[in-house]
Amino acid sequence: MADSLLVHEIYLSIQGESTFAGLPCAFVRLTGCDLRCSYCDTAYAFKGGKPMPIDDIVLKLESLCDFSGDPGNKLPLVEITGGEPLLQKNVHLLMKRLCDAGLTVLVETSGAHDISVSDPRVRHIMDLKCPSSGESDRMLTENIAHLKSTDEVKFVIGTKEDYDWAKAQIAGHQLEARCPVLFSWVAPLEERQHDESLKPVPGDHTPVSRRELVEQITRDQLPVRFQLQMHKFIWPPDEKGV
Repeated sequence: MADSLLVHEIYLSIQGESTFAGLPCAFVRLTGCDLRCSYCDTAYAFKGGKPMPIDDIVLKLESLCDFSGDPGNKLPLVEITGGEPLLQKNVHLLMKRLCDAGLTVLVETSGAHDISVSDPRVRHIMDLKCPSSGESDRMLTENIAHLKSTDEVKFVIGTKEDYDWAKAQIAGHQLEARCPVLFSWVAPLEERQHDESLKPVPGDHTPVSRRELVEQITRDQLPVRFQLQMHKFIWPPDEKGV
């Protein structure tokens, strides 16, 4: 289907992460991902979904958001997520359409794909995968040079080894001078969220609790924003469409 995307779900909720946390946000979740991070909580989006023309995606979003152009009566925020949204080349057509409509467009991406080809108005929330994910070696380090001040870098941290690695990346790439840096604690997966294709956490890693992570950040006075996945404190952790 020309100018279409494989879509898993489109829904309205609140933004649960990033510097936009707490704001109403419309989400477009695309199907497919080429990574298998140990802590992935959206393995259900690895497959399935349905092809949707970009026109239909925009119409669906218009039913959730006010595209009228009245800045006092418009939902400003849309996030394209996955899966890995940058796997589908037509995502760039959708990005442009949404940016042209005057919306703030966030793209949640793993860091394993080129962000430089995105519409410059897009705000990337880009992971740098820590060692416990099992996917650190898949990171496209060239992306760091393409980060804009409006982008954000996220480290998902589940072990002390992750923390040390993330701290070294911040210093080595002077990330805090490029854009906001987020430290997100790995929330335990519900049993039904486990997928046999996910990478295992290395056996020599030491798990870190959210309290231990916060206390280490404050001791080191790191220039990062600690975050929890807000939506998981409102709805069940494995709830879809929120």
